[in-house]
Amino acid sequence: MRVVLQRVASAQVAVDGETVARIDGGLLVLAGFELADDDADLAWTTGKIARLRIFGDAGGVMNRSVVEAGGAVLAVSQFTLFASTKKGNRPSWSRAAPPEVARPLFARFVARLEAELGRPVPTGVFGADMRVQLVNDGPVTLFLDSREPA
Repeated sequence: MRVVLQRVASAQVAVDGETVARIDGGLLVLAGFELADDDADLAWTTGKIARLRIFGDAGGVMNRSVVEAGGAVLAVSQFTLFASTKKGNRPSWSRAAPPEVARPLFARFVARLEAELGRPVPTGVFGADMRVQLVNDGPVTLFLDSREPA
């Protein structure tokens, strides 16, 4: 499982011109899945997202998690995180989980994330052509890969 985390002042997702999800300060999480992902990958990733200390404390030092900062999380499924660009100029998506595997993984990911955070997690629409807008805060952008946890 791979995720891109972006600390945001705000973020929103629109489908067909209609806003389907929106948050103020917190994290935008772009999540990609591969066929081999399982509950251990989901547990590691959701725990890391909830506990990463990337929000400022009273002294301005990144010392608080999204939970401690009271931030929201917006999750968007993004298979392109598993693009391979090693050969030629057209990316290969062969490592990305097919929709029938990725959709339930994304649902379980969101449910685990909600449990970790203790609050609902708004999402984009799985498989839809989405327009994601964000205002980066910092900017702070991190990449996590459950197959490379160290």
